[in-house]
Amino acid sequence: MMWVMGIGAGLMSIAGHATPIRELHWLSSVFVGILMCKIVYDLTGVISSSFFKGYNKLNKKEKLEWNNRGFSTFHAIVVAAGSLYFLLVSDLFVDTQDGLIINKSSTFSDTILGVSIGYFLSDLAMIIYHFPTLGGLEYIIHHGLSAYSITLSLLSGQAQIYILMVLFTESTTPFVNLRWCLDVAGLKNSKLYIYNGVALFFGWLVARIILFAFYFYHMFIHFDQILHSASIRLPNARNQCDLDGSFQGILIATRVIGQESLSLGLLQLDYCSSSAVTDESVLVLENRQRYGKNLEKV
Repeated sequence: MMWVMGIGAGLMSIAGHATPIRELHWLSSVFVGILMCKIVYDLTGVISSSFFKGYNKLNKKEKLEWNNRGFSTFHAIVVAAGSLYFLLVSDLFVDTQDGLIINKSSTFSDTILGVSIGYFLSDLAMIIYHFPTLGGLEYIIHHGLSAYSITLSLLSGQAQIYILMVLFTESTTPFVNLRWCLDVAGLKNSKLYIYNGVALFFGWLVARIILFAFYFYHMFIHFDQILHSASIRLPNARNQCDLDGSFQGILIATRVIGQESLSLGLLQLDYCSSSAVTDESVLVLENRQRYGKNLEKV
């Protein structure tokens, strides 16, 4: 309960980060993300019906999911490329004396987060409208947590480096979607299906195992920044309360978590959203078992 109150108080601190220009940019980025999904959804249907014969043989539900996975793939490529740029090329999140790394953001990073929010809102709307064709309750929880955590990071300007790390895990999504398309098209025994399975395995290894090991290591070595930013407000918080010790401690903790350590809550939400729906490990295991059987036949 205290953690929820802390996040609520943290939303109040967003006012210090938001400006009219930033707010307009945030809304524009979200709108671009929604428009992107609509355009790619329609183009996926047109291109698939024109160049892929198997598409016209699909039933209505399969075509719906096929087109949905089209803009899911496009979003994954966009945010994964953007995240890779910030993690390997840009110097935005390099440790310097200019400020805490958990508080760093830029117009471009805000754009990536805004577009991603637009995607999650669009996909969530489709999932709810066509429920349960495109996914069950677990997908609603996943998309809800994802949109919420990204929104908090965008509005507060905190923990964007960790949000981008998690968004890079979307790099495995195109392989998952291609696997589904090949399966529903009756191409499960094709070489492309096998090659895609191998790519999914290595992509999952890098984006889901190695990256998360670095993710937690990076959090560990920079955790002092969160504690430092939290301790700045402690004296002021104490002066504002004249209550018994235990209740005063709760108020102080709530204020600290809410206003100064919102990034800690973001990290928890971020990790939960990335773990709410994770069927890729199952797909990787299925691929491994399938390849094992093929080797036995040989």
